[in-house]
Amino acid sequence: MNYNVTDILQSFEEDEFQKDLINWFKDEQRILPWRENKDPYRVWVSEIMLQQTRVDTVIPYFNNFVEKYPTIDALADAPQEEVLKAWEGLGYYSRARNLQSAVKDVAENYGGVVPDQPREIAKLKGVGPYTAGAILSIAYGVPEPAVDGNVMRVLSRVLGIWEDIAKPSTRKIFEELIREIISTNDPSSFNQGLMELGAIICTPKSPSCLLCPVQSHCRAFQEGSQEELPIKSKKKAPRPVPIAVAVLQDEQGRYLIRKRPEEGLLAGLWEFVNLELTDGGLKEHQLTEYVSREYGVKASIKDEISTFTHVFSHIKWYLTVYKGTVDGMKETETVRFVKESELEQFAFPVAHQKIVKEVKKGD
Repeated sequence: MNYNVTDILQSFEEDEFQKDLINWFKDEQRILPWRENKDPYRVWVSEIMLQQTRVDTVIPYFNNFVEKYPTIDALADAPQEEVLKAWEGLGYYSRARNLQSAVKDVAENYGGVVPDQPREIAKLKGVGPYTAGAILSIAYGVPEPAVDGNVMRVLSRVLGIWEDIAKPSTRKIFEELIREIISTNDPSSFNQGLMELGAIICTPKSPSCLLCPVQSHCRAFQEGSQEELPIKSKKKAPRPVPIAVAVLQDEQGRYLIRKRPEEGLLAGLWEFVNLELTDGGLKEHQLTEYVSREYGVKASIKDEISTFTHVFSHIKWYLTVYKGTVDGMKETETVRFVKESELEQFAFPVAHQKIVKEVKKGD
């Protein structure tokens, strides 16, 4: 179906929609720490943290992060490993690295002030159209669209858009629509109102239509199609990846950990020795052969201590964890032996945080 913005908005009462949405948001908005003021840095941090993460989960991380790094300069000057540790548990660590990189750019090239122009803010690493629109509208009152899944769901229903919201071309339709209907007087409350509506009223399943402040404007409600919209194609199932992990100790009882490469999945985080398994062969044998091949030392793999899964957007790890010992291995910048009490000083991916808990529980 070809959608024309003018046709979609024909007979749509933009002014009344704005008024109903903004008044509702001002009366009913949740009290959230990043709404205490309109500091563009705080808005920026919150929007990066909130991507694919629930609000309740983000709140303590946000409070801790802005307490540690209250300003652009504080985050720009912080050691990256310390920043990753503060981010630990949120996942998507590339976002933390990109945020710090962009903040350094702001500190060095913009006098420590987040740009308030669309072209300039779009140059910052990790700042896509949604994040740029959120910062510009919320912090600076610039009428820019901030289109995420919540917003597309709301407007799919309100405006009766039967297009697959998983397609980039559909996102463009919504950006055009918002440019037409956004409040130029209060773009901050307008965009936040759409986000809030999607979060607490116009939910993916069983939307609370009877409580909706813009129900009278909603075409899906009038047609009874609110449960059918938005249209969203299913993602491919994540590829299964079997992983064997070795929790190895030296003769002093210290644990062997290593740092992941600075590029790629979970870049720069610490982990226990592990490998992706091949078909055939015992997991324990594959681990000992891997340690011998990779580090030139012999490992003794003993008991299995746990099995669990960890899901990424594109792969699903099936982890089997063993304990064991290793002798004669030398430390480097990326390979360390640490005491159990020191493990918490390092930033681990979520899967390996679970293993750290298993290690401590076992003792």
